[in-house]
Amino acid sequence: MENIEHKASFLRSEYTKALSQLDADAPRKWGKMNVQQMIEHMCDYVRIASGKTPVEIITPEDKLPRMQGFLASEKPFPENTPNVLMPDIPAPVRHASKEDAIYELQQELDHFFAVHEQEEGRKTPNPFFGHLDYELQVQLLHKHAKHHLMQFGVEV
Repeated sequence: MENIEHKASFLRSEYTKALSQLDADAPRKWGKMNVQQMIEHMCDYVRIASGKTPVEIITPEDKLPRMQGFLASEKPFPENTPNVLMPDIPAPVRHASKEDAIYELQQELDHFFAVHEQEEGRKTPNPFFGHLDYELQVQLLHKHAKHHLMQFGVEV
């Protein structure tokens, strides 16, 4: 894994700035979500990473080492990576604006870092990758963030 602190710094202070630069109607290269739906989707997964939204692990236990091996790599998520927990039609937006969704995302990111600073060694479950410590959660959030930025043509 590349430097986790660099990735954490990106998530803490650069990610929502990059999202702010995206036009709300930016065309996507793949997938079905629009910009605001993607931001709200990321909020959901940051809440999972912090433990605020409890989840069950759906990946069979014998597959978790391989899944975590991919997670620890620098390989990106492929375009159109399937997510069996998401409906075929994206959920309607929850917020009045993209800016409101970005504000929520920053709040959830701040909460994620606060939780992990307060409870060193904490592991939280992810439905696909199993129980993840801080470094693997940061790795996942960073990989997920880059995936969705690239979906809308933003390279990081």
